[in-house]
Formats: sequence, C-alpha cells, structure tokens
Amino acid sequence: MPLAHIESLDHEGRGVAHVDGKAIFIEGALPGEVVEYASDRRKKNYEKAHAVRVLRSSSQRVAPPCPHFGTCGGCSMQHLNLSGQTAAKQRVLEDALWHLARLKPEQVLPPIAGTGSAYRTRARLSVRHVASKGGALVGFREKHSSYVAVMDSCAVLPAHVSALIPRLKTLVEGMSQPDRMPQIEVAVGGSRTVLLLRHLEPLSADDLERLRVFADEHRIVWYLQSKRLDSVILFHPPGAPMLNYELPDFGLNLQFHPTEFTQVNHGVNRMLVRRAMLLLKPQAGERIADLFCGLGNFTLPIARLGAHVLGVEGSAELVKRAQGNATANGLAALCEFSVANLFEVTEDSFAALGSFDKVLIDPPREGAIALVKALPAEGGPRRIVYVSCSPATLARDAAVLVHEKGYRLCGAGIANMFPHTSHLESIALFEK
Repeated sequence: MPLAHIESLDHEGRGVAHVDGKAIFIEGALPGEVVEYASDRRKKNYEKAHAVRVLRSSSQRVAPPCPHFGTCGGCSMQHLNLSGQTAAKQRVLEDALWHLARLKPEQVLPPIAGTGSAYRTRARLSVRHVASKGGALVGFREKHSSYVAVMDSCAVLPAHVSALIPRLKTLVEGMSQPDRMPQIEVAVGGSRTVLLLRHLEPLSADDLERLRVFADEHRIVWYLQSKRLDSVILFHPPGAPMLNYELPDFGLNLQFHPTEFTQVNHGVNRMLVRRAMLLLKPQAGERIADLFCGLGNFTLPIARLGAHVLGVEGSAELVKRAQGNATANGLAALCEFSVANLFEVTEDSFAALGSFDKVLIDPPREGAIALVKALPAEGGPRRIVYVSCSPATLARDAAVLVHEKGYRLCGAGIANMFPHTSHLESIALFEK
C-alpha cells in the first residue's frame, strides 16, 4: 500500500501530499503525518484518497468526540484539535488572497473561535424510512452519499436537540406515511427550540395529535411545511413566541422566523459582530451602509454606536424583520432600510442610495462582485468591512477593491463559525 508524507491541508480539510510529482488529497490525514492511503479517484494530475493507517501521527491529532465521525458527513475535521483547525483555516484564507488576488493583508487579525461542541443552533436533518436499517432514520447524510447516517446523537447540536434524535425516529416511525417526510429542520433561539417538519402528503388527525404530544412532552415548537417555503405555518403550540438571539455587547435582542437566515453559531456570531464594530468604528454623525443586511445583525449594532445606517437587502421579508427589530430595540430613528437586488447593482443605482462614510458588506457565498465594481473609484466610502463565507469570492472581490478602486487591504482573519468542518467565515478591512 502506498505511503505519503502530508504537507498541508486543502480547503476541504484533506491532507495534501505529492507522490512522484502528483498531488494526492487524502481524507483523514494531517500535516506532518506519514500515512498509508488507498486511492478513491485517479486523474492525470491528481488523486483523491483516504488514509488507511497512520504511521507517524501529528501532535494535533485527537480522538474524534463523536462516535459517528467518519460515517456522518456533517463533520470532516474532528480528528484535528481546534487550534489546528483554526490555523488551517487561516492558511486557506491567506492562500486564497495571495493566489487569486495577489494580496497579503497588512495585518493578520487574531482568529475568532469558540467551543467545538453543542454550538450548532440551526440544522437540516434528513429523514428516511429504511426497513433494512430498522425503520426511520433521522440525521445528517453519510459522507459522499445521499444515504442518511445511522446515528442517535450529534456532538455539535445542542445537547437537548441531540437527545431528541432517537425520539424523533420513534415519532416518525409511528406516523401514517413515514416515507413521505423528507426532512426536519432545527432552529434554536433564546429558550425556544423549533422543529420544522417537511411533509409531502397531508397529515392525518392521528399524526397531528402525535406531534402535539411530542411538542408538549419535549417543550419544542412545531412548524409544518407542505409545499414551498411560503407554505410554512406554526402548528403547535399555537401562539408560540418568536425565536430570538441576543447581542449583549450592544444591548440588542433580535427576533427571527425559523426559515430566516441567522448564523448557526450564536457565540461566534457575537464575537464576529464585536470585531466588525471595532474595525468599522461607527461614529455619531456618520452615514453607513450595511449591504446584504439580513434581519439587522450588523445594522443594529452600527446604529447603537450612534451612526445613521441604511440596511439594504434583496428579501422584502427580511427587510420587514429588520425594521421590526430596529423598532423593538429603540433604534428606528437611526435606521432606514431598502429592498434591492445587490447582485445587479450598477454605478448609477448605487449612487442613487446617497453617499456613505463607511460600508459593511456581508454577502452570501456568491460574493459581491457587482457591488464592489459599482463603488466609485474616486471618493466613495473611506472604510469597508467585508464579512465573507467564501475565501474564493472574498479574494476575487478584494482584487477589485485594491487593484481597481484604490483601497488597501489593512487586515484579514477568520472566524471558526463551523468547528470540525472545512467551512470558514472571514472578515477583512479595506481603507482608502
């Protein structure tokens, strides 16, 4: 069986080695290790493989905290300690900035990191009825597969949600059409836990009663979804209050609907918002734009620090939620909101928003290429804080800001929003 010396980790958390000049990407291998590996896919210039045996182990290797690691596809890096994960993600960010944009930040910002367990307040659990595996399965999909992993717990979900997995299996198994319920979404906020059941056929009266009993017994709230997203309804208990999360540094409480986007890691999100405000430095009398503002995660802290802020978002429902959150937190006088498709913004449509002293950008994975191209090359906001969930699109957009729009990349760093996975969040500061 071939041997490999692992040089680094790639952006998916796989060990990278070179054997006879060919790049080998090896799952389950860590930098500094010598491993035996088996190839899964061979191409002319590279191979994908998995580690069979570790002959020399890294000092950062740890025993995975979850018994389902390796089968479940939810996590890919539990065999690497948290400090190693953070360092690897920082290298991914720096490599993307250099190789895709020929940029090095003037300062590497200290990483933002929290606990590696029970952090995930949002999840989409797949549901399948598989007679050969004992009936209903509830959990994440297997690695590289559409099959649902056989699991009875999850180390990254809150403990009370993890404990519900075997109970949800029993519940689904007793429903009238257990093979017509493809997923259960989880959303935790404040002291409340929502489970959103997707069902492809109408539920029977007995099904509905089972859901009521389950909700009362386990103190959860059921939402139901029969068709598209706009079919989601609150089922039980009727009149249940909204989900919420707090940003205690700014005395804020933000409400959200279970289908609305929020960060999955509330602890790291608090630190990320704190870092963003330290970099942006909002001041009274300034006019600041929060672009891709969502339900106000950054908008409201900017206003709390005294600046006047315009939040722009493509979803009218999220804008409505942001307006409600601003009002509920006593910040309506400092906040205004606009619905606009920022993926199609032009120089003229951006100029129509007015002038800004500073800008915060927090786009989805696609990035904000149209937006950064629409910024004026002369004048324009003197400081930009860019929060990203994709190092590749951050690097692409940073190249425009620096090489075309006259900004400096003053600092960049990562936030380990999803411990044990290869996903990374990052934050960057640009100044004229």
